[in-house]
Amino acid sequence: MFLIIIVALVIAAMARLAVTQNATTSLAIQQARAYQAARAGIEYGIVRVLGANPNTCDEDFELDTFTVEMTCTETVTPIEEEGRSSVRFFEITAQAEHGQPGNPDYAYREITSVVERP
Repeated sequence: MFLIIIVALVIAAMARLAVTQNATTSLAIQQARAYQAARAGIEYGIVRVLGANPNTCDEDFELDTFTVEMTCTETVTPIEEEGRSSVRFFEITAQAEHGQPGNPDYAYREITSVVERP
């Protein structure tokens, strides 16, 4: 009887460990997908900034199951270099989110990049 109880406890512990490991792996995959979605937002923002109309970078879009929010902030820095009077910098921030905070499969990533526009 003692041996049966010990074996049952070991099986229960192994089952709990397997469930925890599966949840951890699933969350790691969602976090990696959130990072890639935010990175796609940054790349899209860079294309928008370097395009014909750089002031239209603030945008939200859906990418698979992720909501990606992009914001751009322009900074003009005066310089005295080779005849140029100023340099324009754009700070692009992309936030990718999946699910609601508190859910087991919630994933969120935020990436910021700075681009110089001549």
